[in-house]
Amino acid sequence: MIPVLAGLDIGGTKCAVVLGLEVDSGIELIAKKSFPTPDTPEKALELMMDELEKLLFDQEELKLIAIGISCGGPLDSKRGLILSPPNLPHWDSIDCLTPLKHRFKVPVAVQNDANACALAEWKWGAGKGTNNMIFLTFGTGMGAGFILDGRLYSGTNDMAGEVGHVRLESDGPTGYGKSGSFEGFCSGGGIARLSQTMVKEWFAEGKVTSICSSSEDIESITAKTVGEAAQAGDELAREIYKVVGQNLGRGLAFLVDILNPEKIVIGSIYLRQKELLKPFVIEELQKEALPYSLEVCSVVPSGLKENVGDLASLSVARYALDIKG
Repeated sequence: MIPVLAGLDIGGTKCAVVLGLEVDSGIELIAKKSFPTPDTPEKALELMMDELEKLLFDQEELKLIAIGISCGGPLDSKRGLILSPPNLPHWDSIDCLTPLKHRFKVPVAVQNDANACALAEWKWGAGKGTNNMIFLTFGTGMGAGFILDGRLYSGTNDMAGEVGHVRLESDGPTGYGKSGSFEGFCSGGGIARLSQTMVKEWFAEGKVTSICSSSEDIESITAKTVGEAAQAGDELAREIYKVVGQNLGRGLAFLVDILNPEKIVIGSIYLRQKELLKPFVIEELQKEALPYSLEVCSVVPSGLKENVGDLASLSVARYALDIKG
């Protein structure tokens, strides 16, 4: 029998069930099933368990050894409770571990999605071999997962890593309910809001930009459209990414000074726009971070690239085995 890990990814619009096989080079995704998130937690858990059974039944040579769950927070990882995440209505103190343990008789663990991605990058990606590593999501929002002294650090009540809530400027785009926050400047939604403001000012000066053709189109601006315009050389789009890069560097400097990591791994937007962002990130880090701490820290894009989301829940399954042992 071939030992495999299973992962359940619970999202606001879709869920996924995956199987993974650990190999010498890391982890190999061997099966995946995605579907829209059902309207109640009970239906969602039942459907995920049914789909997992089907995946295992289709490959009889596989032996399930652990299950991991990746989900947006807040949650209580020790008790296995999902605590009313904003993108999951009706998931109020839902026990997601007990049903899986009873049905599959293997270790099960749950972590928020940022911690899960951090574990995946640490085990199989860009953070492999480090003792002190930070993972930043830099996608729809800005969250972090911390590996400190060779173990996941989740804080007193699983709220460690909420770096998006830190205010970088007294004013600026809103993210995580706070204007000028790290998430306000460094997230998909934050970049869109920053761009809308800067485009309005640009149009008021009588200038043109390829980001959008007129003031009537401003509300349709997204981080993706700004990134594409910047890569094509648009002056304003590149100025927007300069502001984003400077604030990303400022946020990283806090983390470097406080946590003294070996590596900071950044996903999503940094992975796609590294060439635009990196010069401003490095310049700001060199201005703001302690040199002695900065010289031992490297900033890199996700090693698992666009697959990190699929592999995150599998890393939680691996973690379930590690903490059991």
